Amino acid sequence: MIAEKPTELSYNPHMPLSQALLLPRIAIESVMPTLDGGLFAVKAVVGQEVLVTGKVFADGHDKMAVRIRWRGEGEESWHSETMHELGNNGWQGRFRVERQGRHVFCIEAWIDQFASFCYELEKKHTARVPVSLELQEGRTLVQQAAERSEGQLSEQLAGLHHELSGLLEAEQVALFLHQRSADLMAQADHRAYLSLSQEFPLDVEREIAQFASWYELFPRSITDDPARHGTFNDVHSRLPMIQDMGFDVLYFPPIHPIGRSYRKGPNNSLTAGPNDPGSPYAIGSAEGGHEAIHSELGTREDFRRLVVAAADHGLEIALDFAIQCSQDHPWLEQHPGWFNWRPDGTIKYAENPPKKYQDIVNVDFYAADAIPSLWVELRDIVVGWVEEGVKIFRVDNPHTKPLPFWQWLIADVRALHPEVIFLAEAFTTPAMMARLGKVGYSQSYTYFTWRNTKYELSTYFSELNESPWSECFRPNFFVNTPDINPAFLHESGRAGFLIRAALATMGSGLWGMYSGFELCEAAPIPGKEEYLNSEKYEIRPRDFNAPGNIIAEIAQLNRIRRQNPALHTHLGLKIYNAWNDNILYFGKRSADGSNFILVAVSLDPHNVQEANFELPLWEMGLPDDAHTQGEDLMSGHRWTWYGKYQFMRIDPGHQPFGIWRITV
Repeated sequence: MIAEKPTELSYNPHMPLSQALLLPRIAIESVMPTLDGGLFAVKAVVGQEVLVTGKVFADGHDKMAVRIRWRGEGEESWHSETMHELGNNGWQGRFRVERQGRHVFCIEAWIDQFASFCYELEKKHTARVPVSLELQEGRTLVQQAAERSEGQLSEQLAGLHHELSGLLEAEQVALFLHQRSADLMAQADHRAYLSLSQEFPLDVEREIAQFASWYELFPRSITDDPARHGTFNDVHSRLPMIQDMGFDVLYFPPIHPIGRSYRKGPNNSLTAGPNDPGSPYAIGSAEGGHEAIHSELGTREDFRRLVVAAADHGLEIALDFAIQCSQDHPWLEQHPGWFNWRPDGTIKYAENPPKKYQDIVNVDFYAADAIPSLWVELRDIVVGWVEEGVKIFRVDNPHTKPLPFWQWLIADVRALHPEVIFLAEAFTTPAMMARLGKVGYSQSYTYFTWRNTKYELSTYFSELNESPWSECFRPNFFVNTPDINPAFLHESGRAGFLIRAALATMGSGLWGMYSGFELCEAAPIPGKEEYLNSEKYEIRPRDFNAPGNIIAEIAQLNRIRRQNPALHTHLGLKIYNAWNDNILYFGKRSADGSNFILVAVSLDPHNVQEANFELPLWEMGLPDDAHTQGEDLMSGHRWTWYGKYQFMRIDPGHQPFGIWRITV
């Protein structure tokens, strides 16, 4: 009997017998990794092994065969891998995804009659119970398998049947239990009571969606004179140093024309002088809108040359996609129905009380005139930049735009360009941040910026490794942004910047920093987590060789990340015991166990901290008194650890963290 997948009628408590007979005899439950019962796709990257688990069981004591089946979108044939029993109805298996795009997977299970027969035969034979009838039943199973098979397999099974018929009882038992017999019978298995789980979606992206280091700069500030606007051509001079620091992604805030109306002056003042550049987030002027380039940055050809030059330095250009407009944006005249207008005829500008953004207005996604024209226009803008070589977009405040819009736009863009990656700049409620990941965002900003204590960091790092976050959310640990000058850095000095850099680079496969962090810039507007003389409102030249910088340390941290596979994801992080509330101690181990990194970070930038701590020898299958080898990945120093219990001393005046590779 072959069981079909259940229909909605299957769950009617008053179903007819005819429907009950179609229900699967084998139960497949609690399949992971999945999101909301398969409503959304789980995330993976090319080359990743996907671990699949589930509960699979049926009535009685028959043995079952359980497999994972998967295929990529557009593929006609399925791939499969065997799952292994864990006990207590648990099953586990893995499969590797080799190309970008949408995939689906499911679990299939059936009663393995030959395996069940062998299990019972071995038990009875071991207990010295007569098995002559069982041997006859077994030979019948082999004969039936030969009859339903074809070609060489049929011949081999017929030969096995003939061989069994001429053996003594003990010899028959041995041959039935031989692996060769199991392999032949598995090939001919008719899969009794075959059952399938539902198909679950899996979104496979480039590795850079999970492992990358981001560097943010304002092209207009790459100049030696605050009175001279920097250009794309000037940015070429920064590429070697950004590459040498080990970054993969070079991210620009909006590069579009900036409006004049209500332009902001220095420090977000309401009055701008004639030469003030304005905020790049006030997008649009007579020169054009989101599809255009600010003329003072250069030409489109200049931008194309920069994209190519960046690639030559191992860098991808990421652009800001900010769906907001200055009051001079061409859309206000061309498509007034896309905006909200007040009764007095003025347009409603953006607000986030107490902050006011008079230089910015927002579109209305559900205005009568905006559906579908606004949605299509925004999609076409993204595709236009993809055609210019941009494959990564950082999206400004996506949580203030409709979720259905993002679900459609991301899927539509990635259907043609599966290599495109979207980063959500969302600082909002956990449910909304998770949902943005579910609808398609490759990665997201996080609460990391405001997690400072051992408890806060331990709790957050652990949470990101738990379901559903682990299936839908890739955290990008930005240490600062043009909008956020973290309070921890205001008075912590160089050691504070090193602490946050170590936490970010080691805590996640994705991290980012905004230009100036490497110079330990921290001057705030008094009482606020905002930069004094913010670059959002003025051109800020920098001396990137200024004394006290942490450029060498950042380069080494990024080098350590690249060289150690355990650090290529935020997943797998475990908090270990260090008996000092000022020291966060955690580890990451690669899936195959070959790469094991331990990290200890002092959270006190001012004082020496000491702690007894445990080496996680149990993770390596070692006894508490084992000898292990340690290597300091910042200095190259090597030593031998003796036993499980150790001692550390961290001096922030020297280096406020330790990164160690442990081997046997």
